[in-house]
Amino acid sequence: MAYIHTTIIGGGQAGLALSRCLSDRGIEHLVLERGTVGQRWRSERPATARLLTPSWMSRLPGYRYRGADPDGLMTMPDVANFLKRYADSFDAPVRTGTEVAEVRQAGEGFRVRTNHGDLRSRHVVVATGACDVPRVPGFAARAHRGLTQVTPPRYRGPGHLPEGGVLVVGAGATGVQMAAELRAAGRRVVLAVGRHIRLPRTYRGQDIHRWLDLLGLLRRPARNGAADGLSAQLVGSPERRDLDLGTLQRDGVLLTGRLLDLDGTRATFADDLPGHVAEADHRLARLLARIDAYILIRYRPDSLPPAEPVHPVMPAVAPRELDLAAAGITTIIWATGYRRRYPWLRVPVLRADGEIAHRRGVTAVPGLYALGLPLQSRRNSTFIDGVGHDARYLARRLAGPRARPHPAP
Repeated sequence: MAYIHTTIIGGGQAGLALSRCLSDRGIEHLVLERGTVGQRWRSERPATARLLTPSWMSRLPGYRYRGADPDGLMTMPDVANFLKRYADSFDAPVRTGTEVAEVRQAGEGFRVRTNHGDLRSRHVVVATGACDVPRVPGFAARAHRGLTQVTPPRYRGPGHLPEGGVLVVGAGATGVQMAAELRAAGRRVVLAVGRHIRLPRTYRGQDIHRWLDLLGLLRRPARNGAADGLSAQLVGSPERRDLDLGTLQRDGVLLTGRLLDLDGTRATFADDLPGHVAEADHRLARLLARIDAYILIRYRPDSLPPAEPVHPVMPAVAPRELDLAAAGITTIIWATGYRRRYPWLRVPVLRADGEIAHRRGVTAVPGLYALGLPLQSRRNSTFIDGVGHDARYLARRLAGPRARPHPAP
């Protein structure tokens, strides 16, 4: 049975970032990937979808985007190919087509069972990504069997859904993009809105991410439970158009509060739409004021376009209940985020909700780590541009003579 100092499970941006950091330190390791490098970017997202961040923000340890369109937004195949080039750039020790069946403690390390045999490892790093299993509420099981239910990885466009209207649940980037596409295709669309972040695609002549990067806002320490983990309402389109609730409402999308319950065809919504909209508008106004203050200090007054007016969203009166059948709704799309599953992880590090208990990726079990989780240490811990910070931290621990565990929170 082969013995490896460190086994990394997952060959996406997180696993590759750590692999590069370990390679730079001369630490023996192996990356196990169930498919090909960047598998989820290739197979679990529509090929026409684009990153929400400009290409110049695709920065990993020892590597960054150097193509001809730094301000462009990469498609999903572009991202997968970027990661493949990254792996090739340092000859990453990736074993593709390798499915992990079980990880157990064995002596002072771990036994990793795969479809290509077992191996022993002193350290194991779980880097299987943040977008594992779509999060669907339990009451979805009570929906009428005549309603088609779809999650984002299975969505392939309006033409692949049954005829009729669509209830989109979730108003982050994925939800608003789907709602806009479905409405443009002539579908009736109802969008159930929870807490969200509203951002313009560009501001004063620059992509909004340029300002977020200059201000260091995405690199700020994460605060679990705050708005840090919310998805911004942005669309990855070459024409850099804005997309927010006001735009959708003007286009005929019916906005509601959070979906509270579903019983047959009867949907019940919270009376919280005005509050969520007001909160998002307030946060946006505060951000733009901060950008303007930065510009006053760092730029000449005439070097940038003037501030564009950003009008508050004025939601119409939202229904508290809706009979989906009577409203012509035949499909529900659950754009409600993701959760992680680790059925193969036989190590006592999982919380009651199934997530790995950790602090900055260090678990209470010596030798077991996690990487690429939401808000792992910073707001951008799951970004291609952010995972390197956590990878460097774990690499320093793995290089030490004794990697002591952090007490799990």
